[in-house]
Amino acid sequence: MITKRSPFKWAALAVGTLFGVAHIGILGHLIDKDKLPIINLPVGDYTSYSVEAGKDGYRIEYSSNDPKVMGVRRKLDKKNGLFGIGGTTNLITEEEYTMDGARHLGGAEGKLTAQNLECIKAEGAGESTGRMVGASVGAGIAPIFTGIPYVGWLISGWAVMLGQDTGADIGAEIATMQMECDED
Repeated sequence: MITKRSPFKWAALAVGTLFGVAHIGILGHLIDKDKLPIINLPVGDYTSYSVEAGKDGYRIEYSSNDPKVMGVRRKLDKKNGLFGIGGTTNLITEEEYTMDGARHLGGAEGKLTAQNLECIKAEGAGESTGRMVGASVGAGIAPIFTGIPYVGWLISGWAVMLGQDTGADIGAEIATMQMECDED
């Protein structure tokens, strides 16, 4: 059995195709071609960009991790001699680092040197010993203040704590002076 193809189906398919192509063409004409492109760039704390757009096209300059190297400048007034008797020295240090925090200090790469470790240990030991000596001196003076009515107990406790803090500061200073450590 042979089936006959209907010319109506072919005509409907041709008209439908022509109708679809016409709609696509009209949509192309309706789109506003004078609009500038929408550009969504990833923006963060350390990015910068500039965009120049016109009818002929656009140009983008984008830089991530900008600035690549950042810097810190510190000013330090260092006391010279025991108890600051030798005057003060003004030190200015400059450091550079990147976004990840790695310091660029000439090869140390953020690690402590043996000298730095020894200075930290000496300062801690001097502070501990000085705090103990200062507390002993404060405790020796405390009975003088206990005879004061109402606030004597408070003043004697304050004298012991002042002796501890002062002794810790003096002990740490003496220990770092003996080790010839730089203050930061």
